[in-house]
Amino acid sequence: MRRTVAFAGFAYVVTAVLLLTGQPASSEDASTGKDIFRFDTFGDEQLWTNTLHLEQAIANVPPTMALAVGLKVDAEALPASVIDALKGGQVNLSDPAVTRQLLSLNAVVGVIGKVTNGHLDSIGITCAFCHSTVDNSVTTGVGKRLDGWPNRDLNVGAIVALSSALSGAQKEVFNSWGKGKFDPRLNAFDGSTLISLNRSTFPVVIPPAYGLRGVQFETVTGDGPISYWNNYVGVSQMGGHGNFSDDRIHLTITQTPPDQVTPKLPALLDYQLNLQAPEPPSGSFDQGAAGRGRGIFNGVAGCSNCHRSPLFTDVVNGPNADTPLLHAPSETGMEAVYAARSATGKYRTAPLRGVWQHPPYFHDGSAADLAAVVNHYDTVQKLGLSAAQKADLVEFLKSL
Repeated sequence: MRRTVAFAGFAYVVTAVLLLTGQPASSEDASTGKDIFRFDTFGDEQLWTNTLHLEQAIANVPPTMALAVGLKVDAEALPASVIDALKGGQVNLSDPAVTRQLLSLNAVVGVIGKVTNGHLDSIGITCAFCHSTVDNSVTTGVGKRLDGWPNRDLNVGAIVALSSALSGAQKEVFNSWGKGKFDPRLNAFDGSTLISLNRSTFPVVIPPAYGLRGVQFETVTGDGPISYWNNYVGVSQMGGHGNFSDDRIHLTITQTPPDQVTPKLPALLDYQLNLQAPEPPSGSFDQGAAGRGRGIFNGVAGCSNCHRSPLFTDVVNGPNADTPLLHAPSETGMEAVYAARSATGKYRTAPLRGVWQHPPYFHDGSAADLAAVVNHYDTVQKLGLSAAQKADLVEFLKSL
């Protein structure tokens, strides 16, 4: 049965050429896309304010609590005097009024608050909420933005659970997610209430949004091009004004105009495609061991059969540009529950550029580090690697 949900705006038309060719952005488009990524809520205040009433909770949250649940502060949005005060420990981080002041400065990464005379009127979120962090250059949780880096400190469930509109049982589910995870298959938003997509929750790690040029299929289950997922999340998860329809998952969301998103999506995609995977820090891996590991990766371990250079994925090697090459959970020893909730029922080979930056690994975070990843495949694929070979392989992965 198709689930039809009344929902407003965000009509998203996927243009194959735009989404799949990944043409370089003009400087004007990239700048516009940057603003959209960082500051555009797509009208999702209808979820975070009108339905969840989170502005009421956040208005009384001190900075210490906001930082504890993983929210970040953009130092470039702060006056020099405030930065000096933070460095000197002269800011009262236990005062909720400071949180409201940070919101009025548009300094809380991915959170847009309207503040009038010290009163928080509304709250919305942007793409940067989950897919940006900071470099901690001022203090922990405060620094320069790192767009595209997954915020693995962010406890989305705990933030949602602050809502007074949720039942105790709902709050328990959201609080079970933990840091750096989100379940995009639990609920969808119908413009006024949350509707259930599945009876139980299965949170997955927040993925990076960098290094996507040429990859084409963003999600771990390869449901569609990058902007398909932007559409799905923007409408059904962020709560933006928009439309989404996919018969494969029996979900249709329709809302009346105005369309607050479609004209902005090309620039948003261009900005995402220009987010480069970060280079590994100097001295963070053994170069000699990484060289040996490269040979193992391309040789006895057979990793390159699926993690094909230069993208280190085979997802683009499907029969045509619109069809990803995917793998059944049994092929790689992945669990099958989350895949069964997707549109494809399978998993994509993850691209590996910048893999050093975002532990834990696998969609469910079941591999704590790269050594656990190597051990998993050594067992599942019966590779018979020695301890030395495994160690060299880890160093190569750290070098990507």
